[in-house]
Amino acid sequence: MQIYLDYSATTPPRPEVISAMQDALTQQWGNPSSLHSWGQQSAMLVEQARNQVAALINAPADSIVFTCGGTEADNLAIMGIAQLYRTPQHIIISSVEHSAIAEPVRLLEQWGWEVTRLPVNAQGRVNPSDLQHVIQPNTVLVSIIYGQSEVGTLQPIDVLGKIVRDRNILFHTDAVQVAGRLPIDVQQLPVDLLSLSGHKFYGSQGAGALYVRPGVELVPILSGGGQELRLRSGTQAVAALAGFGVAAQLAAAEMATETPRLMALRNRLFEQLADTPNLMPIGDRFHRLPHHVSFAVLGDGKNITGKTLVRQLNLAGIGISAGSACHSGKLSPSPILLAMGYSDLVALGGIRLTVGRDTTEADVDWTAMVLKQVLERLMPLALVRC
Repeated sequence: MQIYLDYSATTPPRPEVISAMQDALTQQWGNPSSLHSWGQQSAMLVEQARNQVAALINAPADSIVFTCGGTEADNLAIMGIAQLYRTPQHIIISSVEHSAIAEPVRLLEQWGWEVTRLPVNAQGRVNPSDLQHVIQPNTVLVSIIYGQSEVGTLQPIDVLGKIVRDRNILFHTDAVQVAGRLPIDVQQLPVDLLSLSGHKFYGSQGAGALYVRPGVELVPILSGGGQELRLRSGTQAVAALAGFGVAAQLAAAEMATETPRLMALRNRLFEQLADTPNLMPIGDRFHRLPHHVSFAVLGDGKNITGKTLVRQLNLAGIGISAGSACHSGKLSPSPILLAMGYSDLVALGGIRLTVGRDTTEADVDWTAMVLKQVLERLMPLALVRC
């Protein structure tokens, strides 16, 4: 039995997406910037995708800038704003941002920018009052992740965004894990910039987008022909964008029924593992991504870690992921769990199980049983080795 439970990492492209991409690769493969019919057919396909992605978040089509993925969209938001200023200013992010935000902000810090990293509570949530207190006269951008990919916690983006907008500061959110799973309406949500990634909701890898509210100015981070509304140069990946558009359209059409189903599977998995010894739920249970389950295994930090469980479940044909990272052969605690106040030992034990379109109740039940058996087998061995 093969069970994939890593839908936050990537999702398998839907058949409709693959079909659209095949049509583009075989029939509409021209350069969208070319004036002849081959190019114009491709240009029409790109604009169709732009409209489909825009509709997913209720945005004007001309506010969607296509990128190669969520990371580039995040970088364009951060660096595109930063380059408007000749001298370093102040930026605010959360302490649980994805590396696609954390790393460009760290680079700005090296260039002299002042950075405030908002703390989170034990569930990974930002306190809006903390944001109010750290805004400065030279704050030019606030970027808070919408749904945390490792622990599943949703941030109060509507509240945070209103605080920022009331101070006439730009607000960005990385919505990569949220788009296609929960409704987003940028006409109502107080955001100026919002990042998306197609392969998180059954499009192909290599296609993403940045929503840029009309009137917001950015400096391009790639120089060239200015193909994407003069904000992102480079020949568009027509087939990937065609698939992105179809995936967005299908996600919008099916969200009302698919999201409650995912939530039921998520809750079922949480419930089945709730009383498992040495396994602690992580993240906010109520403000949570609909497909996301996360735990920390309370191991020894050496023989039993999150990575250990990933390997063991993989041997059983089940795909999950871990939050800790391995650098040069040394296992490092998850910075997200550390930011949430957990110890180094607990932060080595984070695991994530995320459900998707192909996940069934039987998959969830089998996974829970296997995970319990793995823990029962490994824990006594860890105690002996200690």
